[in-house]
Amino acid sequence: MFDTLSDRLTSVLQNLRGKGRLTDADIDATAREIRIALLEADVALPVVRTFIAKVKERAKGAEVHAALNPAQQVIKIVNEELIGILGGETRRLNLAKNPPTVIMLAGLQGSGKTTLAGKLAKWLGGQGHKPLLVAADLQRPNAVTQLQVVGERAGVPVFAPEPGNGVGDPVDVSRRGVEEARRAQHDLVIVDTAGRLGIDEEMMRQAVDIRAAVQPDEVLFVVDAMIGQDAVTTAEAFRDGVGFTGVVLTKLDGDARGGAALSVREVTGTPIMFASSGEGLGDFDAFHPERMASRILGMGDLLTLIEQAEQHFDKTKAEATAAKIGSGELTLEDFLDQMLAIRKMGPIGNLLGMLPGAGQMKDALAQVDDRQLDRLQAIIRGMTPAERENPKIINASRRQRIARGSGVAVREVNELVNKFYDARKMMQQMAGRFGLPGARTRGSAKRGKKGKKGKGRGPTPPRTRGGMPGFPAGLPDLSNLPPSLRELPPGLNDLPPGFDPSKFKFPEN
Repeated sequence: MFDTLSDRLTSVLQNLRGKGRLTDADIDATAREIRIALLEADVALPVVRTFIAKVKERAKGAEVHAALNPAQQVIKIVNEELIGILGGETRRLNLAKNPPTVIMLAGLQGSGKTTLAGKLAKWLGGQGHKPLLVAADLQRPNAVTQLQVVGERAGVPVFAPEPGNGVGDPVDVSRRGVEEARRAQHDLVIVDTAGRLGIDEEMMRQAVDIRAAVQPDEVLFVVDAMIGQDAVTTAEAFRDGVGFTGVVLTKLDGDARGGAALSVREVTGTPIMFASSGEGLGDFDAFHPERMASRILGMGDLLTLIEQAEQHFDKTKAEATAAKIGSGELTLEDFLDQMLAIRKMGPIGNLLGMLPGAGQMKDALAQVDDRQLDRLQAIIRGMTPAERENPKIINASRRQRIARGSGVAVREVNELVNKFYDARKMMQQMAGRFGLPGARTRGSAKRGKKGKKGKGRGPTPPRTRGGMPGFPAGLPDLSNLPPSLRELPPGLNDLPPGFDPSKFKFPEN
């Protein structure tokens, strides 16, 4: 959603990098370009004015003019002010001292409240909570049924005593839902309320009555990030009519201009707490202003990438795999396990997009095809356990059998095996360099009788004239040094009589 804004801001700030000194004219020109980029992205005009005024004030101050690298200082200022617009710091849910904690969802129809209720329940369940969903949207056709289906997929129970479709009292259902949660010892209740195509008095009155009945600890306003400037108008109406404590942005995976979503926090003064970016129940996470600002400015989002990896990778398995990488014993079975874990984290293009500088490779990322991983998975699953354990036994006839079984050409089987060997060799070298468990270093290779190389030592690096292995041109020639530098420092020439270094007792290691 923020791709266009990200491209414009990155381009504007990139022009500053080549300048060693910034004048006020440079800062004014940059501020003008940033203003245009924000307005084109549909950011509310009052928010743009406030943002530009703060950036210009700070950029023309001493912190930029006295900096060794003024361009980087301006980028830092833009990043910090963008974080400020988005809320400053991550806002957590306020949990009730005496459970259950009641969370009420409010918003327009079509904003994705019901799906979001399931996503939020699944996310909270993963945090160690025991949530209960309450179907209080009794107006929209099949809203109750939809919540029951979503709850079943999320593995969360749903309290739905009324069939909906215009039947039942939503205030009474909400009150009974909280009582049911208390009876069944659920520590969290998520109340899904009705929405409308537009704001009306009946909708506001019903939401106010539900809020009075259940006394929620959090009222989350669910806003569709694709509805443009109307998001700000709707948010202000809900703030004045019902009141809410947090905002949830949905449909962030859309291709609309998402600037209006950035305006909600600044206009309403209420923090954005969660963001939803897809149809899957796992496409949901807490909203981190600093990470979103970093992504908009093309700096990547490594923290979110690491958190996703921690959720999908088994720690014990990962440590065992790291040890195998270091010792060069990685098998195709391990490779398959790692590949499946990566697939669970989401589309590969999205994961690569979180890396710093990925904005400059958008065309390449757009061509990343996840189906290629499916083909590799089919090839590996077409092998016997012995072949996965030891790919060296895969001869020509075995390769033909694997190719027929997985529906690919023999060439693709050959490519997989060859690339696996190359990758394993490269990972083993990196493991030794970074000290992974099980990694073999040069000193750890054992020599057998008569100086023969031990197992697993690998090829001997080529010798270079007058230098050490690994240096392209050896060590520098020291023969032309002046006489003063060829002598020992004063004091070391006058060692005491009888000095014998062999008499010192050093530890064995």
